[in-house]
Amino acid sequence: MKTHLCFHIFFIPFYLILSSVSGQCQNDQKSILIQLKNDLRFNSSSSTKLVYWNTNVTDCCKWGGVSCSSTGQVIGLDLCNETISVGINDSSVLFDLKNLESLNLSGNSFNFSQIPTRFGSFASLKYLNLSNSGFSGQIPRELSQLSRLEVLDLSSLFSYGIRSLRLEKPNLATLVQNFTKLRGLYLDNVNISSQKSDWGQSLSSSLPNLEVLSLSNCQLSGPLDDSLQNLQSLSVIHLPLNNLSSPIPDFIANFKNLTVMNLGSCNLLGTFPNKVLQLQKLQILDLALNKNLYGSLPNFPINGSLESLVLSHTNFSDGIPEAIGNLKNLSRIELFNSNFSGRIPESMQNLTQLRYIDLSSNNFIGPIPSFQKCKNLTHVDLSRNSLSGMIPSAHFQDLDNLVSVDLRFNGFNGSIPSSLFSLQKLQQIQLSNNNFDGLLPNFTNPLLSSLDTLDLSSNKLEGEIPRSIFELRNLNILLLSSNILSGTIRTIDFQDRLSNLTTLDLSFNNLSIITSNNITLVNHLPKFTTLKLASCSLTKFPNLRNQSRLINLDLSNNKIEGQIPNWIWEIGNAHLSYMNLSHNQLIGLEEPYNFRDLYVLDLHSNSLSGVIPLPPQTATFIDYSNNLFNSSLPESIGRNLGYAYFFSVSNNALTGVIPQSICNAAYLKVLDMSNNQLNGSIPNCLIELGSSLGILNLANNSLSGRIEGTFPSRCGLNTLDLHDNLLEGKIPGSLVNCMMLEVLNLGKNKINDTYPCSLSKNTNLRVLVLRSNRLHGSVVCGQTQHNNWSKLQIVDIASNHLNGEIPNNCYNQWGAMMNDDNGDPPEKKHLGFTVLQLNDFYYQDTVTVTVKGLELELVKILKVFTSIDISNNQFSGEIPRTIGQLKALYVLNVSHNEFTGSIPPSMGNLSQLESLDMSSNKLTGEIPQTLTSLSFLSTLNLSHNQLQGRIPTGTQFQTFESDSFLGNNELCGFPLNRICASLNIPVTEHAPTSQESKNRYDCQFILTGIGFGAGAAIVTGPIMLTKKGRHFWDENTNKFVMMICLVLGIHYAPYGLFEEDEDDEKETLYSDENSDESEFESEIDQSKGRYCVFCTKLDFSRKQAIHDAKCTCFDRTKLLSTSSSEAESPFTKL
Repeated sequence: MKTHLCFHIFFIPFYLILSSVSGQCQNDQKSILIQLKNDLRFNSSSSTKLVYWNTNVTDCCKWGGVSCSSTGQVIGLDLCNETISVGINDSSVLFDLKNLESLNLSGNSFNFSQIPTRFGSFASLKYLNLSNSGFSGQIPRELSQLSRLEVLDLSSLFSYGIRSLRLEKPNLATLVQNFTKLRGLYLDNVNISSQKSDWGQSLSSSLPNLEVLSLSNCQLSGPLDDSLQNLQSLSVIHLPLNNLSSPIPDFIANFKNLTVMNLGSCNLLGTFPNKVLQLQKLQILDLALNKNLYGSLPNFPINGSLESLVLSHTNFSDGIPEAIGNLKNLSRIELFNSNFSGRIPESMQNLTQLRYIDLSSNNFIGPIPSFQKCKNLTHVDLSRNSLSGMIPSAHFQDLDNLVSVDLRFNGFNGSIPSSLFSLQKLQQIQLSNNNFDGLLPNFTNPLLSSLDTLDLSSNKLEGEIPRSIFELRNLNILLLSSNILSGTIRTIDFQDRLSNLTTLDLSFNNLSIITSNNITLVNHLPKFTTLKLASCSLTKFPNLRNQSRLINLDLSNNKIEGQIPNWIWEIGNAHLSYMNLSHNQLIGLEEPYNFRDLYVLDLHSNSLSGVIPLPPQTATFIDYSNNLFNSSLPESIGRNLGYAYFFSVSNNALTGVIPQSICNAAYLKVLDMSNNQLNGSIPNCLIELGSSLGILNLANNSLSGRIEGTFPSRCGLNTLDLHDNLLEGKIPGSLVNCMMLEVLNLGKNKINDTYPCSLSKNTNLRVLVLRSNRLHGSVVCGQTQHNNWSKLQIVDIASNHLNGEIPNNCYNQWGAMMNDDNGDPPEKKHLGFTVLQLNDFYYQDTVTVTVKGLELELVKILKVFTSIDISNNQFSGEIPRTIGQLKALYVLNVSHNEFTGSIPPSMGNLSQLESLDMSSNKLTGEIPQTLTSLSFLSTLNLSHNQLQGRIPTGTQFQTFESDSFLGNNELCGFPLNRICASLNIPVTEHAPTSQESKNRYDCQFILTGIGFGAGAAIVTGPIMLTKKGRHFWDENTNKFVMMICLVLGIHYAPYGLFEEDEDDEKETLYSDENSDESEFESEIDQSKGRYCVFCTKLDFSRKQAIHDAKCTCFDRTKLLSTSSSEAESPFTKL
């Protein structure tokens, strides 16, 4: 509407100039004006013009709002905002002013009366403004007779529905057919829906001189007709809130005089023409709330005129160009919730006229530019991006007009810029959910600060809370939760301070809150509306009896013991709506108690026992889970759940049946009664409640009977968990109606049915658990029942009586197991259910899976976790080769079945596999070498099959124990003690006998040994036959072994294998071996000392050397010089 006012400023002075040439008022004109004043009903105390019309001032041309011609005729009348309510109708003397050229009756209130038809009698009228005056009904045809009209304004700020002005008969085309001189047309909130989509043709054919077109919220339909390009004088196009449902035509870029364009919330489509943004005269562009409008920002022209750029809630993408620095007049830029990315250009720091910047909820990265030169800046919102880096204090230095800074939900680090804490006009500092660290800055002049909101929660701030914060007189909201703040906060710290504080959140720090019962101190506490002190080391309830305005109270995660006092329900003068006392050490509720009108009551994870309390009838969220309540559920409990969205009593000791009244909770989205001792049957109506219910969890009780009732056609269930009960019968066929179902867990019951082929169309299914039931028959479904479980990630049908072969195409549609990307946004990484979009109420799915032989409860079901368990059935035939497609599979268990054939080599493609159990089947053939490529495999069980051949060697296979391969009599190789007789086991009609195996030689080992021996001989032969070589061998061998021993922590002293006898050139073998060994053993401790390296084993478990007494050790070696080829080498006895 700021633009709208500018239109009037542009046109009105043309008519006000008339007053400068006015002559003496004619008597007849004066009489008409006096009569008009007497006929009008207005509030004289609010009037600034009419109230001063009186006969004492003889020249009526000098009266307020009156303009005259040179002959004394009244030609202009401006009675806007005069609170006129009665007196303008077809009999009014107003219409006796025959020479009127300008008439302004805007801003009055004519009580939804119709526009008088006699307005059409003003033959000279050029300007008519009846905007915001409370006129209603059909716009009269007679207005079309005003052929000299240049400006027509019948607009309204708001739509009044059926009371709004409308153009039906006549329609828009008829109304404007004679307005050939019209330059400004304002019909905002006038119903022109009857004109359909040809309104553009009507305007272009009748209004060739049109400069301003303002038709906001007129129920126009698109597209923008090509004939509009004929209106080349257009400077203002103001058409927001119309359902145009079309692209913006390229010809808009040809409007060289265009200064204002507002097409917000018009359901625009396609790509916005960039050239429009490069129009030299364009000052205001608003395309907000067009989510299907695409585009990007161009290189803006030098010295462009753009002052306001609003593209919020569009699909504009790419980055902000550096050329935005060319827009020296830019004062407002709003790109909120679009798809922009990249860095915020440094050139923005040169936009000295900038007042308002909102780039929130985009994908901007990197550091932010300095705003130090933007001295007019009042509002900065860069929240919910991926911005990072440190923010120098100079970035906000001396921005004395700054009112609001919002940098929440980014990745900023380092210290908080201290300059923000010295700006006296600053009202809001919101820096939560970043990585700011260090100490909190002090406020330089807290008594002069205008600060209203300080939100620094969810950072890494340390140290104590500065005392200056308690001096902020205007502070209304203080949020410091989820930091590492320390120190002690006492009740006295608030005495005569922070008197305007209404919201305080100090939760989840290292703070200690010490409360006082001193009435004087308690009475001087601020009057809170929200008080959150979770995890503040409280040991008792603070005295809040005088908190008459309290609405939200959170004392969770403390160490409060004993009973909940009954006075706590009376605080807030019965206006308390949110109470969270979870995760304390509370044991009961002091009686009598009255929950009043609570909307949220959270008592979970305490030690509350006895009778479960009836929830407040107004509550939407009730959590009694993880307590010790041991009563039955009250029969009337459903009457108190009439507005409830969330109700959990899980993990208690409740007994009895589920009351039928629970079905009165028509708005329930989550019902969790799991892990109790409930019995009886599931009420039919509870199944039929599924149209609103998102989570139904009755697991781990003693419920029995059949699952009766019919899931409604518009079933909204996300999770149905009935596992570990005594349920019988069949899986309800009506479950096919639950198209939103993600988790179905019916495991550990007595369900007697076949494989649920009927669920093949439940395309959102992610978890299917039917284990430990009495399912029977084949898993082969009919031609029309091919499953389309593209999101399925956990399948557990183990321990049933299913049989037959697994179809080859069984896994073809399991897309979530084929790759790491489930098609979901990365921020949602585990299964869960959002109870309400506007708060943090969230239900976490859980499931129990068997991994490595152990049952593990997955409290959070990661969307990347995948598992298949079909063990303990009677499946037969071969394992489908297509299983190799499941490249994202983590756990596979097909054990205890009757599978035959070989292990599919394609299983080597299961690159994420961590656990594989194929034991107790009838698998044959060799273990595929491809399995050695499974680098994440940590558990393997192939035991008790009929596998044969060598166990493959590989990185992971070397780590498995022999238990993984037991019961396969024809397997050989490590880790089994059975040595493979040959490289290739011949395929014969019968298995070879054990005697035949013993008589065979392993060619692989023989050839390997020959190769190593030959190589060693070639290298060591020349060394042994020369004097220098022997010295080289002795020296370097000792060094090498010493290095190894030092690493292993073994004591080592070298012995020379070869010593040259200087007195005798003839070398002989040292022969006294027995005496040498005896002396060695008597003088040296056997756990350490001087050992012959070649006669010693290294014990890696004890890091010690063990001497072999049977080995010949050389203290002094003399070589025999002989020409005989049979001369002994010292190696012959080793």
